[in-house]
Amino acid sequence: MTTVQAGPVSARIPAWDGYCADPFALATPEGFVLYGTDPTVARDDPRVFCLLHSEDLRTWRHVGGALTRLADEPEGAEYWAPEVAHADGTYYLYYSVGAGEVGHALRVAASRSALGPFEDVGVVLTPGLPFAIDASPVQDADGSWWLYFATDHLAGPRPGTVIARARLHHMTELGPVEIVLTADADWQVYQRDRLIYGERRDWHTLEGPSLQYRQGRWWMLYSGGNWQGEGYGVGLAAAASLDGDWAPVGEGPSVLSSASGLLGPGHCSVLLAEGRDFLVFHAWDDARRLRRPHLAPLTWTEQGPVVELG
Repeated sequence: MTTVQAGPVSARIPAWDGYCADPFALATPEGFVLYGTDPTVARDDPRVFCLLHSEDLRTWRHVGGALTRLADEPEGAEYWAPEVAHADGTYYLYYSVGAGEVGHALRVAASRSALGPFEDVGVVLTPGLPFAIDASPVQDADGSWWLYFATDHLAGPRPGTVIARARLHHMTELGPVEIVLTADADWQVYQRDRLIYGERRDWHTLEGPSLQYRQGRWWMLYSGGNWQGEGYGVGLAAAASLDGDWAPVGEGPSVLSSASGLLGPGHCSVLLAEGRDFLVFHAWDDARRLRRPHLAPLTWTEQGPVVELG
């Protein structure tokens, strides 16, 4: 299947008409490559993760699966939220795998090509955490790599899924984990009175971090709320450095929300292409069957990013 978009890139037209959630796009010598979660992949398919390719950001072609399944995958395994980093001539794909909402852990796979196939390197990056998803690798100006991701945290007035970070000592070795951003508002509620970890809680969710250095500081775009509904959206935080303190910017899902006319938009990444930034994110189709990838031009101000919805 190929999706063709005539004219300028428009946020309101999906880049592809199939299921491709949690999209991450990368500019490579092989063209633009987009990776995403696809729960519709058959259990007997040897590869997982939606893999799209484009030469011009307007025509996207599905080119198969990105990652070879684990030989010892858990029963009912679900693979979520791939992101890719390029270092020392190798592409590293970070992802989580678990059974439904239970036991997700971060892993990493490698390939010499951005188009894969990626093969798992045999390392669980988060063995000490009960739940970890949405890994996002980011490189600092000094060349060091960090991994930001989502994990569960039960302390504080708003327990739930939070944003954490750890330095990558090697692209396949994670340092100590530190929580950096927790819920601070009602729009981030995933479910009231949720039974989880043996107790009922008003559960909050922050997930899908994406880090960019613009306007002299670091910005974190993150998603919050319940991914299944209209309240899901993209919020913003800022910090002076990747190892510094993060502070929320603005109120509510200030970067992107269903108020835009797109249903439950979120889990974004930023693609530098054609001399400018594009926000890459998913949104539900009208029937709420598919989360499809969208691209939108993105500009930056001193107050943060502005999405050009067209």
